[in-house]
Amino acid sequence: MGDLSQVPPDFLTALGALRRAACRAELKLEEIPAPTRLAPYAVSLGAEVLTPGPVGPGSLHDPGVPLVPDQLELATGRFILLHDPAGSPVWNGTFRIVTYIRAELEPDMGNDQLLGSVAWTWLVEALEQHGARYSMAGGTATRVLSESYGTLERRDDSIDIELRASWTPADADVQSHLEAWSDMVCTFAGLPPLPYGVTPLPGRRRS
Repeated sequence: MGDLSQVPPDFLTALGALRRAACRAELKLEEIPAPTRLAPYAVSLGAEVLTPGPVGPGSLHDPGVPLVPDQLELATGRFILLHDPAGSPVWNGTFRIVTYIRAELEPDMGNDQLLGSVAWTWLVEALEQHGARYSMAGGTATRVLSESYGTLERRDDSIDIELRASWTPADADVQSHLEAWSDMVCTFAGLPPLPYGVTPLPGRRRS
């Protein structure tokens, strides 16, 4: 964030809440450049879940450890917290959370008509389970088919699920929101166990 001397107190409170979030060890979470045109103040986090490699699961969230060749990306995502002290009628508040998650699926799961609704249901249930108070939630779920041609024609086709969602947190205490979202990234990656009562997504590809 750079110089914090001019940052509004509410946004500083929100940053502190994000730092306190307890995320699963399988999740590699780090700050990335935030968008500059969506709100006066913003912070952005990038996440990915990788298959364990020879370096061991504990090093997956160590930025100093390079990615080894046999570590595959199971899921990736972005978590953006926006803040406008003047408020926004579109947000119905002074904060807005914008998220994105992408994961690769088993090919036979790509045509599942319930896939999008399952992904959205998981988001709602994750926020409720973590006690994250919010309003004005919306999002889209997209299935992406990738086919290869020419020199890449031997590469298997792949089907990904993408979930883009945003919501307005009730206040600056956004710790539970990041925790809910990070658990959701791990669920998209197919990592057990799922909390009681949460609907699992269809299987994800591992190779």
